[in-house]
Amino acid sequence: MTSKLEQDILSRRTFAIISHPDAGKTTITEKLLLFGGAIRDAGTVKGKKSGKFATSDWMEIEKQRGISVTSSVMQFDYHGFRVNILDTPGHQDFSEDTYRTLMAVDSAVMVVDAAKGIEAQTLKLFKVCRMRGIPIFTFINKLDRQGKEPLELIEELEEVLGINAYPMNWPIGMGKEFLGIYDRYNKRIEQFRTEEEERFLPIDEDGELAIDHPMKVTSYYTQAMDDILLLNEAGNDFSEDKIRRGELTPVFFGSALTNFGVQTFLETYLKFAPAPQPRLTEDEQYIDPVEHKDLAGFIFKIQANMNPAHRDRIAFVRIVSGKFERGMNITLARTNKSFKVTQSTQFLADDRETVDEAVAGDIIGLYDTGTYQIGDTIVGGKKTFQFEKLPQFTPEIFVRVSAKNVMKSKQFHKGILQLVQEGAIQYYKTLHTEEVMLGAVGQLQFEVFEHRMKNEYNVEVQMQPIGTKIARWIENEEDVKESMSSSRSTLVKDRYDNLVFLFENEFAMRWFSEKNEHIKLYSLL
Repeated sequence: MTSKLEQDILSRRTFAIISHPDAGKTTITEKLLLFGGAIRDAGTVKGKKSGKFATSDWMEIEKQRGISVTSSVMQFDYHGFRVNILDTPGHQDFSEDTYRTLMAVDSAVMVVDAAKGIEAQTLKLFKVCRMRGIPIFTFINKLDRQGKEPLELIEELEEVLGINAYPMNWPIGMGKEFLGIYDRYNKRIEQFRTEEEERFLPIDEDGELAIDHPMKVTSYYTQAMDDILLLNEAGNDFSEDKIRRGELTPVFFGSALTNFGVQTFLETYLKFAPAPQPRLTEDEQYIDPVEHKDLAGFIFKIQANMNPAHRDRIAFVRIVSGKFERGMNITLARTNKSFKVTQSTQFLADDRETVDEAVAGDIIGLYDTGTYQIGDTIVGGKKTFQFEKLPQFTPEIFVRVSAKNVMKSKQFHKGILQLVQEGAIQYYKTLHTEEVMLGAVGQLQFEVFEHRMKNEYNVEVQMQPIGTKIARWIENEEDVKESMSSSRSTLVKDRYDNLVFLFENEFAMRWFSEKNEHIKLYSLL
């Protein structure tokens, strides 16, 4: 007899939605929330003028630009499952935030634009999923517009991403001539733009439409049937095991904007997506969600000012095992300090409610007064351990930054330290003059930083670009002398007071290494 806790854990499905910007990721998130009853009216990203913004885009700059720059967490119940969705930034400048978010999920949903196919950012995020062996489900979106041929899209998926694909359904027509989808898995045809009672049409043993219907005489139906015959004879076999191992991606066609195919996708996804998975510790032990009875989790994201009125900071925790209860004592493995957690929250983008309990697979927010760092492990039992490290990227572009108004230096330093702790930008200071420098993976990070300093901390900043640099940390810091610093290899300190060399270019780094062979340099990811 399984316990209530075990049943709760096994009902969790936690996934991230990944895609290139504009493929319709935020729209599909909205529609999924609509099915879960979490929202009544999906605000499409397109509807800027009406003041209706996407539920998952809560930050001011996101509403202005129509892009997601932070990972939102949303939760809803559907057919006995509790679904946790993490909507990730699609923009490449925010790949680090997305990368860490992918460490907190058990599966990923990849949204592909039918007209554009696989795009650069999708490929990058896909590789991260493959590296971790995360099961990937593919939703090919925007079938209500003209796009590439479906067979061409499947071929591209397989060739560019190097993964086998199994179409769970197949489009009949496209764009203005989009008639619906042939559902291979549920053995039915789902009509596009029709009354609810006529939505599904039966198919017979031969896989043909079982009733007389105007669709039957169209060339689109004939073409779809030919394609399906080809898929049945020469396509990949369906394999639940291969899906679970991330070797086969089930493919769904649909249109998130018109809410077509999304429900079919959700119901099939829930059947095959994995329940919460074990996680590896630094000493290579697996913590099993059910067998490990004590609470354990890790912090994969810290977000400042989700409520600008209260200047608060939230640490996002992925619960790996056991059960969280508000008011319980937890231990922070890094410091070995225990404390009582009285304030905890769950999310629907920026709508939050206090959560009294949560189990493995759930994502909760803990109010943070500066206690937590990204990658921290929290445990509820006596035995502490550390989950494997979360990735940190080596920044590529740098700026010098200062407050325009010297009188605001207190707010300036407070704002910088809070935003740096979120992990999107990295903080450096020069050795003696203590000038502040910031490093990031992409330019947009600096724009978001400048915007948030002004709007959330009331500090206008001056940013002086110093271009791309190659940042390298030092294994044997004790052997570093200040005289090694020059205009082409600047020595600075990071926020943890580690020494870092910023090299002008590859040539400067090679020249330095040849002159100082005993100095061992290393980079982050």
